[in-house]
Amino acid sequence: MNDLLQRFLFEHADIRGDLVHLDATWQAVLAKHDYAPPVRALLGQAMAAALLLSATLKQQGRLTIQIQGEGPVSFLVVECTAERTLRGLAHADDDVTTTDLRALVGRGRLAITLEPEADGERYQSIVELSGASLAEAIENYLDRSEQLDTRLWLAVDGARAAGLLIQKLPESGRVGDTDAWNRIGQLSGTISAQELLALPAREIIHRLYHEEDVRVFEPEPVCFRCNCSRERVADMLRTLGHEEVRAIVADEGSVQVTCEFCHHKYEFDAVDSEQLFAADFPPAAPRTRQ
Repeated sequence: MNDLLQRFLFEHADIRGDLVHLDATWQAVLAKHDYAPPVRALLGQAMAAALLLSATLKQQGRLTIQIQGEGPVSFLVVECTAERTLRGLAHADDDVTTTDLRALVGRGRLAITLEPEADGERYQSIVELSGASLAEAIENYLDRSEQLDTRLWLAVDGARAAGLLIQKLPESGRVGDTDAWNRIGQLSGTISAQELLALPAREIIHRLYHEEDVRVFEPEPVCFRCNCSRERVADMLRTLGHEEVRAIVADEGSVQVTCEFCHHKYEFDAVDSEQLFAADFPPAAPRTRQ
């Protein structure tokens, strides 16, 4: 499997780890959009980060990373589901050349949203985007919002996006290795971007932590999938109102909507458009003869 999430756990150390490789998933996103290389790199990093963060959730649900800024990249969003499906997009200038996060986004905000599948409240935390890289910005976010010691390494090239996460778990109360967090952090920091992109997950784990007691779980497959649908588009058109939709049909002949994530096109002609609002106008009662 080239697209996978690999979990692992350091026994006796209260530290978890996750590795992600995105190959076909990343290529599917690139096939939909023509981004400048710095924007492409930032989006790939965000996709790897979203998957890594979703693996840390206690509840199954959808996790969204969103960046809004005043720089060349004005908007970026990545969604990751509990089924390990991903989609993402960015709004940016065409002539972006800088690779520095501050220059790319300018004064920006980072929002992470959690939407549980089962009963539970939607949760969103928004912080000022701070850090020289997306990995550093997310580490700062987790430190301020969640008080979780977390380290991230993210890498992207034209073929693949990848990431490594280690996170300190709540104290179990047992007497453990007091130096483990610093030591494992230093070991993790020796990974190069090229190694992170090119080496299989289990080989990375062995190279970095062969002297540690590590439990490696079965990998989970990952794929690109957009959850747009004709029904969702219909719901959106209903929010515009009957008169607005009628006006679009009168001017254009039909209402055409293209999903920004996957570029799938949906078309509603005059009959389709009237059916959207049919429930708002119940049929008149039949007239009776005198």
